Amino acid sequence: MNNSPGWASPGSGPAGSSGPSGQGDPADRDEQTAPDAGAEQPAPQDAVPPQWSKNQPPPASWDASGMPPRPPAGPGGTVPPPPPGPGPQWGTPAWGGAPGPYWQQLPPAPRPGVIPLRPLAVGEILEGAIGTMRAHWRTVLGISLGVAVVTQAVSTAVNGSFFTSNPSLDKLRDGTSASVSDVLKAFGDSVAGTGLTSLISMLGQIIATAMLTMIVSRSVLGRPVTAGDAWRDSRPRLVRMLGLTLLIPAIGLAIVGVAITPGILLAVFGPESAGVGLALLGAVVGGGIAVWLTISLSLSSPALMLEKQGVFASLSRSYKLVRGSWWRVFGVQLLAVVLAFVVTSIVSIPFTVIAQIVGSDNMAGFFATGSHISWSFLIIIAVGGVVGTTLTFPLSAGMTALLYMDQRIRREGLDVELARAAGIEGYAASASRE
Repeated sequence: MNNSPGWASPGSGPAGSSGPSGQGDPADRDEQTAPDAGAEQPAPQDAVPPQWSKNQPPPASWDASGMPPRPPAGPGGTVPPPPPGPGPQWGTPAWGGAPGPYWQQLPPAPRPGVIPLRPLAVGEILEGAIGTMRAHWRTVLGISLGVAVVTQAVSTAVNGSFFTSNPSLDKLRDGTSASVSDVLKAFGDSVAGTGLTSLISMLGQIIATAMLTMIVSRSVLGRPVTAGDAWRDSRPRLVRMLGLTLLIPAIGLAIVGVAITPGILLAVFGPESAGVGLALLGAVVGGGIAVWLTISLSLSSPALMLEKQGVFASLSRSYKLVRGSWWRVFGVQLLAVVLAFVVTSIVSIPFTVIAQIVGSDNMAGFFATGSHISWSFLIIIAVGGVVGTTLTFPLSAGMTALLYMDQRIRREGLDVELARAAGIEGYAASASRE
């Protein structure tokens, strides 16, 4: 590389020069020195001047691509192996000729936000989700806390009204003159309460997942984001997000239902034992297919939010992104579920102990005659649920969104688009060289 006057790599002067600077005409210097026959002969051109170190690199020059010069060939035309040690990597030579290894230090991937713009390891996906929580903790925890408070409040109110003031349930529990209508009423109240709490929890999860996905998408680019920004970006997609959230488990239940139907029919109209066995086999097979399909469609939520596609188009996008990487996606999603369970369990332990001490009655003594679950017990348990949900919502949503981006980086070169959106110049050219 010779971009400045007077600079040249040692030993790489122009042809015909005998000095390091490559200046002057050899014929003129011969006339000036005019050695006679008995004088000492000049040193060969490859001799090292006394003011230089004896360990000089071979004559070469650097090309415009920034690649190092081709190393000299060894015996038989082979390129010598690189020195041992971590860091440098092997690659394809930038020079012409037969491919061979060269010794080059690849530049690190740019990192405008919480992840580097390259294919991610599992630990980097987890680190990126936690990094999003740390970088935007007010926004992230504010959204999670708001959703958790609403869902837990509704759940506590429904459970409290069902367990503390339900005459039909009291008759069933005490075993005193419970009629058929009491049984049906208690069952209906239980189904209604469970359905209401499940609906509120699902709506809260949809809102939190949608908003947190938008926050992760901005944190990858290193951009600031507020709760208002996340709400404006996610609000137009919430109805489709609801349909997607209902459709995926419905497909899984339909697959299991179709798989166990032959066994049920055989048990009703044929040998009961054979029918039960066939139904169990169908449940296992159908459950396996449902799990496989659920993982294959698990990236449809970030695809819907970030690509602004429809429900079925998002399902198709997720299936294409997961295809060929099912076990990896399954492992990351399983890790997210296990971490959420562990965090929730650790947080709930002290609140459960406090509820057992403060509450006059609890679930352990609920079925004892004359015993009831107190409101204080339910409220303390709900507070623990709020804390656990506030911490686990961003973790699971962040890992799913980053897993989606990682799959697109691996398959579609999304890192180039992210670098362009982050304002990193020249990344596309460097990525193509690598």
